[in-house]
Parts: sequence; structure tokens; C-alpha cells
Amino acid sequence: MIKVLIADDSAFMRKVIKDILENDKEIEVVGLARNGKEVLEKIPILNPDVITLDIEMPIMDGIEALKEIVNNHKIPVIMVSSLTTEGADLTLKALEIGAVDFVTKPKNVFNISSEIERDLFIEKIKIASKSNFKIDERINKERIIEKKEEKVSKLRYKNESFGYIVAIGTSTGGPRALQQIIPKMPENINAAIVIVQHMPPGFTRSLANRLDTLSHIKVKEGEDGEKLRKGCCYVAPGDFHMSIVQKDKEFFINLDKNPPISGLRPAVDVLMESVSKLNNIDKLGVILTGMGSDGAKGIVEMKKANSYIIAQDEKSCVVFGMPKSAINTRSVDLVLPLEKIGDEIINRVGV
Repeated sequence: MIKVLIADDSAFMRKVIKDILENDKEIEVVGLARNGKEVLEKIPILNPDVITLDIEMPIMDGIEALKEIVNNHKIPVIMVSSLTTEGADLTLKALEIGAVDFVTKPKNVFNISSEIERDLFIEKIKIASKSNFKIDERINKERIIEKKEEKVSKLRYKNESFGYIVAIGTSTGGPRALQQIIPKMPENINAAIVIVQHMPPGFTRSLANRLDTLSHIKVKEGEDGEKLRKGCCYVAPGDFHMSIVQKDKEFFINLDKNPPISGLRPAVDVLMESVSKLNNIDKLGVILTGMGSDGAKGIVEMKKANSYIIAQDEKSCVVFGMPKSAINTRSVDLVLPLEKIGDEIINRVGV
């Protein structure tokens, strides 16, 4: 049994989450807490395998509680976030600190039972219980760059040609993984970078903004019809598939609301299959930490188009599902620990 401790200041939310999780015979809710202080008091008594933390709670909020859990208990945490800009920013902060993943509350709490994706919530709990939970204090502590100071240099290369398109796909554990890769990229890198990170609308924008403040290159959410430029990185917006289309020698973003693939929109496969069809450009595919198998079909198509493919190794993944599925296709050229992937991308594409 997976023992879960639920923390939320709303009695209604605590009951709803408990009912959802206990629908699965492998999960046992061993305790409920109204705030972060109660969570910390109950951990040594209940010994949970996974903790769900509401971000906004009185006395001690979810962020402060998470810091204590990460530093002193090493228990996987799933954050429960509101669908607001502030909620998205705080969720990104929680993922940076060490939360394994997050789920979102619907805007209308009276429809919560129907709106929460029960199966996905349960799956995330199970994945978290088996996750390769680790703390990496090196993540960008020394890399914070003021966006306003970098504005001119980030735009310097916008009209130059580039030799590579780098397509990156990731899910669970992806925000922290991307923070070890994208800030390493030099501002004059000979590439445009496109990313699919499985996240809801709003959260992808917060992720792009956060990466932008940490990076030498420009990072933003991709926009429909937008031209790819050298030294720029584009994150697929939540709830849109992102593909790349070619017009003569230039490349543009296409966003669409075609049906989700295996429940996913954006899907890594959509992005990578589109990149595989591009001509007169070198291509590099990267599969990072994440649950499921999204990206496996895409990298097969990229490999057929003579792309170079990198996958993250099991030891450095929070969840090895996506890289493992990619490796099993035998289309991966190189398997690397996370800390070496950024350098390998730079070595491959040049400046």
C-alpha cells in the first residue's frame, strides 16, 4: 500500500482528495492536515510514502512545509495548485525546491469531482512513490541573471541564420531538468530550441518566464505563426500541440487543438515528428525525465531523418519512463546524466 498524507486548509478539499485516492486499492490515506505545521508534526508518526500539499495554507504554507520535507525527510511531494498566474508561479517555485509533480484545482470547486482527472491524480501518486527522489543544490544557484540587463544581448541574434533545431521533450521532473540545461546555452548558440513540457495552460508561460530570467538565450512561450530565430527557445503552450513548419528556408511555429494523444496536449511526438520533416537543417532530439512513453515515436521519425538523439539516464531521472521508452526504440545515439546533456548539446550544435 502507498501511504498518503493529505494537507489542505479546506475540509471539503481534504475529503475530495481522500475520496479520489482511496478509490484505488493500492493507496491508503493515513492522515489529514490543515496546514504545513500539522504535516511536519504528523510525518514521524504516520511515515507517509507520499504527501500532497496545498500551496496556500495558514500558519505554514505549502512552500515552507515543502522546504522542511525536502531538507529533513526526503519524502516525495505532489503540490495541489490553483489555476491562477500566482498559483503557477508558486508551483514552479515548488518544483524548483523539490516537489515531484503537481495537480491543479478546478476554478469551480462545486464541480471538483468531475473536473479533477482522477486517474491522472492516482497515477501521479503512484509515480511519486517510486520516483528517484533526490535534491540537487547546484540547480542554477549561481546562474540567476537579471532579465532587464540581458534584453539587448538576447535580441542580438534574432535575424541570423542557424544550423540546428533542437527539440526537447519532458514531463515529470522536467522543469528542474530544463533548469540544468537551458541556462547553459550561450547566447550565440547555432540553434533554435523547441520544447514540449507536459503542463496545463498558464504553467507553461510561468516556466518559460522563469527559464528566461535564468538564461543567456531568449526563452518564451511559442506563438502561432512565430518565426524561429537563432538563440531563442520556445516552450509549447499548455493545451496546444506545437509543430514546426517550413516555408522556403525559414521555420515557423504552428499551434493547434487537434485531439490529445494518449491524453496529452501538447505531445512530444507531435513536435518531433514535425521536426523530422524539415529540410536543409540539422536536427537534435532530446528526451528527458517523465512518465509514460511520449516522444518515443517522434524520435524514431527524427532518427529516420538523420537526427542525433540524446536521452537522459535512469539515475538522474525523477521518472525514467519517457527516456526508457525512447531507448527501447534503439533510435537513441547517446544516454547521458542530466548534468552532461547541456554541454553535449553545445558541443553538437556549436556557436
